[in-house]
Amino acid sequence: MAKFLDSVDARALRFAVGFPVVLAGAFAFCAFLLRRDLPEPLAVFWTHDGGAAFAPFGAYVGGGSAMILAAGWLVLSQALPLSRPTLMRRIMMGLGLFVSLFVTAVLAAGLVGQAGVADARDSHVDLTVLALGSGAAVSLGVTLAFVYKADQHWSVEDDKALQHAVTSETDPDLPGDTIRLWVHARSSVFVMIGIASLLPAALLAIALPWLGGLLVLLAMVGAAFLIARVTADRQGLKVLLAGVVPVMDVPAGTIRAASAAEVRAADYGGWGYRHHGGTEAMLVGSGPAVVVSKTDGRSLAVSGGSQATAVRLAEVLTRVAARARKGGGPSSGGQPPGS
Repeated sequence: MAKFLDSVDARALRFAVGFPVVLAGAFAFCAFLLRRDLPEPLAVFWTHDGGAAFAPFGAYVGGGSAMILAAGWLVLSQALPLSRPTLMRRIMMGLGLFVSLFVTAVLAAGLVGQAGVADARDSHVDLTVLALGSGAAVSLGVTLAFVYKADQHWSVEDDKALQHAVTSETDPDLPGDTIRLWVHARSSVFVMIGIASLLPAALLAIALPWLGGLLVLLAMVGAAFLIARVTADRQGLKVLLAGVVPVMDVPAGTIRAASAAEVRAADYGGWGYRHHGGTEAMLVGSGPAVVVSKTDGRSLAVSGGSQATAVRLAEVLTRVAARARKGGGPSSGGQPPGS
């Protein structure tokens, strides 16, 4: 998969896959808006006298959507390989857009031409819709062929990668001053939460579905309080509840000491994010944790996963705190010394 992604234009790939899907969905949606005004079955082939071949509404819409997808994917995919000449890729991108829109215009003209007609044998393709749709398809296809930048361009991601590479090269100690880990309660705890919520929710859903759904939602929120993303680097310590909600942000300069220890969650007010006795804690259970003493006299505790990761987390925090106090890292205010 990685080799395939390296050999194609990622932005063009997203467009080539997504645009025909959106176009087919829009065609199907508009077809259902006209459903009441259309005869049954619908004409799919016409002569000078009117409809000559017919198909059910579902077959017309489903087959038409499939044609839009097939035509769009077939032609647009020819613009993806980076090994092909730039001019060819631009032409195929514009041609793919044209073909997708033209097929849609033909299908739409057939539908509009049958709207308000009692018998599809008396219908004809709406030439106005066909002309307008074809004209738009040509103009938009030509425009895309000119504006599509098939050459590889430097991106924000490239800037970040370059900056990371330069930093790693000039500061070989940086990887050792960074640790990221997920901590969570034992699996048995989540099983217990599920059993305690899903069974009552199923019973409540019989009488009050919304109450059963609310109970499940509360159980999910409660489970989220037992999952955290812990990051320690030269900026300090950050803890995100469920990997999303920031609950702790401790600058490196405000850390006086950090040590790994076996803690009891009850001593800190229980599981989850707590304030207890002047101590801030994010514990997903009793066990290995890191206890941090701050320069303002307060302390905090964070679950460390296993004993080994807790020890490593404490070592990183101790090291980055010492660096910050010596002026080699962010200060307590988050600004470099001397700024």
